[in-house]
Amino acid sequence: MSVAKKGDKVKVHYTGKLTDGTVFDSSREREPLEFELGGGQMIAGFDKAVDGMAVGESKTAKFSSEDGYGEKNDEMIFTVPKDQLPPEIKPEEGQQLSMQHPSGQQIPVVVTKVEENEIKIDANHPLAGKELEFDIELMEIN
Repeated sequence: MSVAKKGDKVKVHYTGKLTDGTVFDSSREREPLEFELGGGQMIAGFDKAVDGMAVGESKTAKFSSEDGYGEKNDEMIFTVPKDQLPPEIKPEEGQQLSMQHPSGQQIPVVVTKVEENEIKIDANHPLAGKELEFDIELMEIN
């Protein structure tokens, strides 16, 4: 029986959870996720978990933020004057906005604090700094 190895195109079903059991994503209600194992498309812990799995095998993988979305980076938290926002935006805590990097790339950010003349935004990935757990089932190896 063959097992998944670096360079293989694989399809998996997964359910991603936080350590408290909160589900943040799942492929169970849609098509399996397809990716190249070791191709840099997935977070490191997910790649490591799928490596060596056989078709039909299921496992639960737990890993630290280091193998997930990294640690929270304080340099990714900014204060922005409200007058720099487009006039149609009325910022609220928890609101998701998009910021443009000088390279032109759009970066998703979350408003973390609203004050009279400025807002604080966080450009860290929402799962940065969190330990993760994935239930993974290998569906196919190509």
